[in-house]
Amino acid sequence: MANQNNNQGQDVNQLLKVRREKLANLQEAGQDPFQITKYDVTHHTTDVKEQYTAHEEKLLAGRKAPETEGMDEEAAREVIKADYEERRSIMDADPINVCIAGRMMFKRVMGKASFANIRDLKGDIQIYVARDSIGEDLYATFKKSDIGDIWGVKGYAFRTKTGEVSIHASEMTLLSKSLQILPEKFHGLTDTDARYRQRYVDLIMNEESKNVFIKRSQIIKEIRKFLDGRGFMEVETPMLVSNAGGAAARPFETHYNALNEDVKLRISLELYLKRLIVGGLERVYEIGRVFRNEGVDTRHNPEFTLMELYQAYTDYEGMMELTESMFRYLAETVCGGTKISYQGTEIDLGKPFARLTMTDAVKKYAGIDFDQVADDEEAKRLAEEHHVEYEERHKKGDILNLFFEEFVEEHLIQPTFVMDHPIEISPLTKKKPDNPDYVERFEFFMNGWEMANAYSELNDPIDQRARFAAQEEQFAAGDEEANHTDEDFLNALEIGMPPTGGIGYGIDRMCMLLTDSAAIRDVLLFPTMKPADQQ
Repeated sequence: MANQNNNQGQDVNQLLKVRREKLANLQEAGQDPFQITKYDVTHHTTDVKEQYTAHEEKLLAGRKAPETEGMDEEAAREVIKADYEERRSIMDADPINVCIAGRMMFKRVMGKASFANIRDLKGDIQIYVARDSIGEDLYATFKKSDIGDIWGVKGYAFRTKTGEVSIHASEMTLLSKSLQILPEKFHGLTDTDARYRQRYVDLIMNEESKNVFIKRSQIIKEIRKFLDGRGFMEVETPMLVSNAGGAAARPFETHYNALNEDVKLRISLELYLKRLIVGGLERVYEIGRVFRNEGVDTRHNPEFTLMELYQAYTDYEGMMELTESMFRYLAETVCGGTKISYQGTEIDLGKPFARLTMTDAVKKYAGIDFDQVADDEEAKRLAEEHHVEYEERHKKGDILNLFFEEFVEEHLIQPTFVMDHPIEISPLTKKKPDNPDYVERFEFFMNGWEMANAYSELNDPIDQRARFAAQEEQFAAGDEEANHTDEDFLNALEIGMPPTGGIGYGIDRMCMLLTDSAAIRDVLLFPTMKPADQQ
């Protein structure tokens, strides 16, 4: 086996050496492809096929297939050949001239004529390359070219005898020489780790992977379209901040040399967007990267895309309506209907989304009514009885949330709003007027995942200062994810913030569901990875 591996390594090294020699020969002949700066492309591959088919239907309208019934095999073949040549003659008299560019994925050389397959953004198309059409010197260059080389092809579209729309090349230009070897075409890039590390190869070899990222772009485009239609304004806020607040997460820390100041990468978009509401921008949203110093798993990446939006003069009920409408709109425009399938499970976004309080959810799935739990000590006793791990600093509301995470989340497959969280875990949220131990907050769940988090935003600066003080106490007690007091944000609240509804969405999880992707790395072009030498 060792000898076999050594031989394979030697073979690969020899192939790589040959590719570099081919490049050197081109450069010596004054044909360096890397000196070409542009190429005028008129069509993509699918455009050629669609345009040719429509043109064909127009020119050959009413033409019937040849009659071969009762003929012997040779005679039938001659009739079919004559019909093809006549059809080809009609089409060639009014050709569709095209100019495409893409990567050569297949080549079959047959003497004076050859076939190749060119892949671009939209797909693949066959190229017919004849020595008499492109010239002897260029044909010789083409024959020596390698899979992975990028070509520009000028010619006209036609349909082969086997029925495949192709391009008859009249000119070809080598635009880039590939010096590496692509994975074997029938298996593609199947090693998962290699796919994530070499996404550029994954996009070339795996059509499904490329389509996921095209769909992700469409999702974000449609989100913007939906929000713009509701009068929201897209804004940008700082990534480097002195106080990383707005979420329960550990920040990444760095140092700003010019100001000799320690700063953090943002973990949320919330506090700056609320400042804009104070400033009179009544409907704002931002789609941007945030950074949380946490582990990596199928649903978490340390840097991810978050969208937050804030709307003045509404509350968390308004955020529920917006969320339900937006997800339904995305399903219809991106997936073609309100029923989507995720890893074999059907999720129905067409029906009204379910609503239940966190207390009722825990009562339903864990059998415990926290409305009847008297105090923190009873809550801790219940946690011990049900093997729910907690910390000594935790209060009744914290333990209610721990029960929810342990017993409820996995059951929330269909779209569900879980409402009215305990105040202990909601430092930026307005209290419920009739029950100040709870707040006007909801989390939106699908497939057992939290998809969004929304509040009736706390706009009382006195209450907010007290909440920050409580968070500081939790940090001192060992909670590294607790928020710190933000004096400038408090000053903004003292200027006056109107009643406001706000929400944050994890864009990556949204893309996972709408593209049926099993892991968050499948929807991140360049996910966080350990260095290759540490694997």
